[in-house]
Amino acid sequence: MQSLLQEQFKVPPNDIERALSYQKKYGGRIEQILVNMGSLPDDQVAPLLSQYLDVPIYKQNVDFEPIELSDEDRDLFISNAWVPIRVIENGFVFVCKDPLNLQINEWLTLHNKTCELFIASESDIQFLISKYEQSDLTNLEDNFSGDEEERLKELATEAPTVNLLNSLISRALRQGASDMHLEPFQGRYRARFRIDGVLHEVESISARMQLPIVTRLKILSGMDIAEKRRPQDGKIEMKIANQELDIRVSALPLNDGESMVMRFLRKENVQYDMSVLGLSADIESMIREDIKTTAGVVLLTGPTGSGKTTTLYTFLNALNNNDVKIITLEDPVEYQLPGINQVQVKSEIGFDFSAGLRSIVRQDPDIIMLGEIRDKETAQIALQSALTGHLVFSTVHTNDAASAYTRLLDLGVEEFLLNAALVSIVAQRLARKVCTHCSQPHPDQEHLIAKYDLINFAKKFNIENIKLSKGVGCNACSHTGYKGRMAVTEYLRCDDAIKGMPKDSDFIPKAKAHNNSLNRRTLLEDGLFKAILGHTTIEEVVRVAG
Repeated sequence: MQSLLQEQFKVPPNDIERALSYQKKYGGRIEQILVNMGSLPDDQVAPLLSQYLDVPIYKQNVDFEPIELSDEDRDLFISNAWVPIRVIENGFVFVCKDPLNLQINEWLTLHNKTCELFIASESDIQFLISKYEQSDLTNLEDNFSGDEEERLKELATEAPTVNLLNSLISRALRQGASDMHLEPFQGRYRARFRIDGVLHEVESISARMQLPIVTRLKILSGMDIAEKRRPQDGKIEMKIANQELDIRVSALPLNDGESMVMRFLRKENVQYDMSVLGLSADIESMIREDIKTTAGVVLLTGPTGSGKTTTLYTFLNALNNNDVKIITLEDPVEYQLPGINQVQVKSEIGFDFSAGLRSIVRQDPDIIMLGEIRDKETAQIALQSALTGHLVFSTVHTNDAASAYTRLLDLGVEEFLLNAALVSIVAQRLARKVCTHCSQPHPDQEHLIAKYDLINFAKKFNIENIKLSKGVGCNACSHTGYKGRMAVTEYLRCDDAIKGMPKDSDFIPKAKAHNNSLNRRTLLEDGLFKAILGHTTIEEVVRVAG
């Protein structure tokens, strides 16, 4: 078992030694001790025991109907998470989590019964159990009595609920998910992971587990478990599978239950490096020039979830040293950056972006990062700060770079202030990268080259070979064909030509024509540029920037 844990399941030797020491002193199963320590993901226990005991893993496509059992036998099997799925000669086929369960093995010996076994994860076990049990939990009233609250707390701390939730979180982390969504769906409770910006359904959970899971999440994140009518927000700090992470939790009441969304903020392995962003070399070179200026405003634009904050953090990280003072104003502060003063907006006490920015400029910073420009006052203070010798980074919500001008004018900012303060505007989207493990030449390459006129496009940007790729799907990318994301960007430098253009209804097409004359790409063109180099696919580019 020790060699299996170390070699195939990558458990650190020190953790195994600590677990063995604990086992010797207090007893218990080594794999469960490692799960409790956060050294072994809960959903890896079944594969571990499968290999160690040579018992096959249960596959979800096996159909079964509940077997007629006496109440006593059914309760015994279900309470020990041994689910009979088929009758065989003088016995049963069971799906279980723990083949070594002493109580069930004693029952089999006592009744002279044989058995065939499959090992399954906690979520599979709960799905099978739900076919035997119909819980009345989903019928609890909105306003719980004291007894019902206590019963919910008990269910939330029982092993099936704890193990199922830990298993889902471990899987989400291992697959690189940024969010996990738990929501009622067609009489069940489904789990979906957002991986590289796209939601994937990964689990269908029995309705009987909905309230225990919701309650556990509320307890862990400091919410009111009795409140089902109002949205709530909370935060969990935990260690799972040797990863320290914060989880932002949001609860939203629905007609048929509650939707729970968890945002994973990993404390480790977060890199804020220009090379990680995936910027094209020409755009990266221009941005590096811009962020070295001593004063001015650099704006990022794009919808929610387009990676603006990560890009801003990367710019700040590139400038962070002992010679400068950097202050950020964010809502919320997602990651702590060493050496940078980060301020959290608190709107409920009147400390919003405009009030916070007024306070920040009195702190004599060299560089300011403002999470978002939302109103005229914030915009004017940010732009005026740039005119008084500060380098300011911020974001606005627009579809392309030139539209940032019209957005700020709509907020009421004077045109002369924009012309004087803005250095550059970068519009950004995130495109999924083709998985390097299963990348192959695109099967429709010739059709796509003709459809998007890629031969002339490649000549325009001096690309010698067109290499369209597509991932076929493998274990490394969870069979999606994509692994990781990169920035697709449109760059607009606020040069003399841009400043000289009237900011009227013709400004956006004129700004785009000016950019085109300088051989700078639109969002779609930068995506096609990366697709031609084989970094992403045409389909993905059209999805995010088309």
